[in-house]
Amino acid sequence: MLSEAMTALATAGGTAVVQAAGTDAWTGVRQQVARWFGRGNPQREHAELERLEQTAGELEAARPTEVERVRIRQESAWQGRIEALLESLEDGERARIADELRTLLVQQTSHSSVSAGQSGLAVGGPVDVRADHGSAAAVTMGNVTLGNPSQPGPHQD
Repeated sequence: MLSEAMTALATAGGTAVVQAAGTDAWTGVRQQVARWFGRGNPQREHAELERLEQTAGELEAARPTEVERVRIRQESAWQGRIEALLESLEDGERARIADELRTLLVQQTSHSSVSAGQSGLAVGGPVDVRADHGSAAAVTMGNVTLGNPSQPGPHQD
């Protein structure tokens, strides 16, 4: 049985794999994840590359009405794979491999990234939208409403 921290790490790993699929970061992430799983074994690494490509393919092929269900299923599958690997290791090796995964995740999330899909654009980092010199810009955010906040009352100063 894994500790809460290890389970949380596996969850973060599964989420990171799925979030990277189909983005500009995918090539690097899939290589790092496959290398992490392979742990020096080229055959294992190759098998993981195939699994990662299958994940990306399923996400890409999902119809708009299925995307969320496919994402959740894939995140769970990768979390389970990560948990199984961590559970199979002795404590000392588990700690070392977990540190490697943490480093991989930090590297992935430390870079700003932009990806575009059928239903929108995802940006990691600051966003500045402008319409200058005859250009146009539009932002649609689902059920989000942008506007000026109300002025604070005397009791809110």
